[in-house]
Amino acid sequence: MKQAKYGFVLYLFMMLPPVVTMSESIMVVHMHMQMPLLVIAGMLFTPYLKQKFPGFFVNWNQNGLPGIMLFMIIVIYWMIPRTMDEALTIPAVELFKFISLPFLAGIPLRDSWGKLTKFGKNTVFVILSLLSIVLGWLYIASPVQLCNNYLVTEQKALGWTFLLTGLCIMIYFIQSLFIHPEDYEME
Repeated sequence: MKQAKYGFVLYLFMMLPPVVTMSESIMVVHMHMQMPLLVIAGMLFTPYLKQKFPGFFVNWNQNGLPGIMLFMIIVIYWMIPRTMDEALTIPAVELFKFISLPFLAGIPLRDSWGKLTKFGKNTVFVILSLLSIVLGWLYIASPVQLCNNYLVTEQKALGWTFLLTGLCIMIYFIQSLFIHPEDYEME
């Protein structure tokens, strides 16, 4: 499967030492580029793994809720300032990042998304939007440095990108309430 090959190449690329060093040197790039790309790598693995282990996904994630819960737990864990800090200083936490984001967030997200009801998808959008806005406010308003490995200015920049991300998710969610996918179909 081509997607799995692309996911594997992306995963290997993201693990190259110069890429790791560069992507973790800037707080915004670490949070909003490296981590999502690891999730995307996992999402690209999913069709191959579903083909190889079909019973596992049917038995374990039948309605999509267990997978989306696991995705949310992993994403929330990696949004905590301390975990970003520890990923830079503790090799075991760094290793966990490279395992958890593709395999415990990316794969469950791709497997679960099609199985979720519209209400379930809307709930995910709202939670991610609110979480991004709250974290954005936390990073901007905090009078102290939350991450020892990053400057306060980088922390504030990350806060503003979190606010922008939350706003964009909310705009997408609101427009999805009024525009249905069949409205995009060509005649």
